[in-house]
Amino acid sequence: MAKDADEDAIRLAGESLAAGDPLGWFKRLYAESASGEAIVPWDSRAPHPLLSEWAEAHADGKGRALVVGAGLGDDAEHLAGLGYDTVAFDVSESAVRLARERFPGSRVRYEVADLLRPPEEWRRAYDLVVEIMTVQALPEPLHAAATEAVAGFVGPGGTLLVIATGREEGGPVFAPPWPLTPSEIAAFATDGLERGTVEDLRDGGRHRWRATFHRSLTA
Repeated sequence: MAKDADEDAIRLAGESLAAGDPLGWFKRLYAESASGEAIVPWDSRAPHPLLSEWAEAHADGKGRALVVGAGLGDDAEHLAGLGYDTVAFDVSESAVRLARERFPGSRVRYEVADLLRPPEEWRRAYDLVVEIMTVQALPEPLHAAATEAVAGFVGPGGTLLVIATGREEGGPVFAPPWPLTPSEIAAFATDGLERGTVEDLRDGGRHRWRATFHRSLTA
């Protein structure tokens, strides 16, 4: 019988949370995937379709871009291909190594970093910040701190694009991930960011968000 795509993530997340290490399961998941012991459920080997669709209409390819929780690099490579000077980071050293191996000679700068303790030089340094399903991969008590960190990367005149699985306020949670509620999406309008467009996308039982937030040139 084929393994369920989410089985390894759920197992490792449970073990890490029980050990008091809410980020450790990312590291273990990518390390085990490198040896063939685990499946990374979000490894589609292509940029996220909601990113590709948005970028086709809105991305100008100018300036610096940052990809949060970059995984194996597909989203970052897509932005670099559009012309952005792109940095992509992940808490997992294995994920960063695998991304570099997948894209030798890439223009993307892949870095190991913790979203909850990011380098100070990244603060308000990027014209486009892309956060795809990273905050929701953290336990709910960490969502507020992670959201604030993501918002802090957006520079003057910059844009934040958030793509996440959604749920209603107080709705059931199937963890991991911990899908974002309407109030959690709205919370990205912090640290001087203003809410742009929030799309509540529902298709075949799936509930997803695609939202943008912007910082003024003077904020």
